[in-house]
Amino acid sequence: MLTWLQQHMLPCALKYLLGLDCPLCGFQRSLLALLQGHWAESWALYPPLIPVLLLGMGWGLALLSRRWPGRTGLVAYTWVVLALVMLNYIVKLVVPGLHGHG
Repeated sequence: MLTWLQQHMLPCALKYLLGLDCPLCGFQRSLLALLQGHWAESWALYPPLIPVLLLGMGWGLALLSRRWPGRTGLVAYTWVVLALVMLNYIVKLVVPGLHGHG
């Protein structure tokens, strides 16, 4: 299954059209490295991966359970994760080549 995922990664439209990385560039490669157990490589490719995955799981739980008590905190966590993603993106633009092969 990991080989299939590796062979079917989605291309980045922003990178294709403008030659610029998007705020999520590196996410797929980082996730694949994480699934293969390469934690350090995953971190190097896309540091906000774990917070983004936790956010997705949190919103999934919130959508499945209308009375989930963590919903209010989830909105605040969403803003924190968005800030991390944008901070990572700004650093990536300022220091080219920092996160592996963009």
